[in-house]
Parts: sequence; structure tokens; C-alpha cells
Amino acid sequence: MAGFLGLRWRELIGLHRRGIDLDQGAARVRRSVAELNNGRREIKALKSAAGKRTVSIPTLIVPGIREHPTRYAEPGADGRVFIGPKGASPRRNHFNRLWRKACRDAGVKGLHFHDLRHTGNTLAASTGASTRELMACMGHITARAALIYQHASAERDRLIADAVSGLVNRGRKKTRTGTEKEDQKPEGHAGDTAD
Repeated sequence: MAGFLGLRWRELIGLHRRGIDLDQGAARVRRSVAELNNGRREIKALKSAAGKRTVSIPTLIVPGIREHPTRYAEPGADGRVFIGPKGASPRRNHFNRLWRKACRDAGVKGLHFHDLRHTGNTLAASTGASTRELMACMGHITARAALIYQHASAERDRLIADAVSGLVNRGRKKTRTGTEKEDQKPEGHAGDTAD
């Protein structure tokens, strides 16, 4: 959900089962869990109206989300979606150790959990989402962050366009080379007929 919906750690930890509607394919983000310097956790309403949002869930991950609560969430509509091994809200420092180990085991270096949010937002931008749409998905009140992802998407779009041009140019060169050989054939050759 961090990678495809672009949700923040604190939003994921604040998610309750009633906030996920798989029939509609949506997650309602209404609160977050802040971990204070003294170790206390504070459940907070999101700081802006933009932060309170409903994010569409790609159908690709719906089966995994449907399966998750049966094994890893608290029961009931008010049950938390993500809990630790002892049934409490996960602590960020403990999760980070598990995350780093999982990354090492997978052979992935330098990937931070927050990078998944960047991935989700970059994927959304690459679909051609407008600045306003990206702001709504990300829960931002200013366009600054959305423009970062659109810029990344524009760079990728440029690379794709250049790659397409390369393919077409290579095809044209092959066609020209083939045409030149055709032109050198003697008249009456079977290869002179139009395609």
C-alpha cells in the first residue's frame, strides 16, 4: 500500500479495517500515528483537509489486501490493519530493522521504506495524472511535491520518446538498405513486383 497508493508510514499505521473498502477499491486516510521523541505514540487527525483523502487501490493488489486482515490485522471494523507480532502498533525503529533485513535478503541496497511512497507517486505521475490529481493522491496542499513527480515522469517520458525515435530510425535504415539492393536488381527480376 505504500508502494502503489503512496501512503506514508504514519498513515498506514493509523489505518483501520473500516477505512478499506475493497468493493469500491478504495482506502480512506483519516488519521495517522505519530511516534514522539519520548517514545509515546499519538493518534492524530491529519493536519490538513488535503491529508484526509480517499485513495483508489489498483486491482492488482486487491487480492493481497483482501488476504492481509485474515492473518495480520486486528478483528472488527475498528481493528488496526497493521499490527506488530505481539498485537501492538508497530514501532518504527523495530520495523526499520525488519525492513533492512528483508532488503538485504532480497539483495536490495539503499532502499528506505519512504522510497515506496516515491515509487507510488512516480507511477501515478507516469500515467499522465494532473498536478491536482497527484496532490489529491499524495495528500498535499501545495503543488510543489506533485511537480517533482511530474518532472520525473516528464524526464522518463522524454527517454521513452527518444527510444521510440531510435526504433523507428533503425527500421528506416533497414528499409533504405533493402530498397537500395532492390534498385540494383536487373529488370524483369521477380523481386520488382510491388508489395
